[in-house]
Amino acid sequence: MTKIIPDHIAIIMDGNGRWAKRRFLPRVAGHVKGVNTLKKIIIHCNDIGVKHLTVFAFGRENWSRPQREVSFLMKLILKRLQKEISELHQRNARIRFIGDRSRINDALLSEIQHAEDLTIKNSGLNFNICLDYSGQYDIIQAVNQIIAENRTQPIDETEFSSYLLTQEQPPPELLIRTSGESRISNFMLWQIAYSEIFLSDLCWPEFDTSALDKAIEWYNLRERRFGKISEQLKG
Repeated sequence: MTKIIPDHIAIIMDGNGRWAKRRFLPRVAGHVKGVNTLKKIIIHCNDIGVKHLTVFAFGRENWSRPQREVSFLMKLILKRLQKEISELHQRNARIRFIGDRSRINDALLSEIQHAEDLTIKNSGLNFNICLDYSGQYDIIQAVNQIIAENRTQPIDETEFSSYLLTQEQPPPELLIRTSGESRISNFMLWQIAYSEIFLSDLCWPEFDTSALDKAIEWYNLRERRFGKISEQLKG
């Protein structure tokens, strides 16, 4: 059987802090290791033909974490973006940041804009980084756009999707969550309506390319019925 590579994979990268704690390291060490893991996953996805990769980097609820950790995370994102953007551009990846930008500091905002502008014409992997994002926020901002247009006509699911921050991109076929948790955690609530959900016991820093291949193999065993029954698919 030919292996099907999902067009769109979404990942809730969980467990950086727990990975560090188990090794008697500060939580920030887990975040650094997690970014290294992410780079390997990005390259692998690009190499095997994944068209869209969306990762949950920082949720709106994460602002409630200790300020020192939040500050470190923002600086880490800035530093690694500056370091990695040239290579990702050379690999033909397109970078997009998805979320509310009103609370992001100017230095990071400037680098985000640079990364998006630099890679806007690239046709390889479309890499979405969800920053200050939540699924509820995404739906609310879409509703507010519709209200601002003073619409009087009904709207269907397809048209509503065009107002979401993922816009023209297809919904994820495969959602991966690491560290043994089984929550959606307010991530892409509209888009994952029919995603296959793969739960890994590995903490994110441990989730390597072989673990991703395992998730894709599991995805290939799933029967995606979309409300139909098995006999209809076989017919």
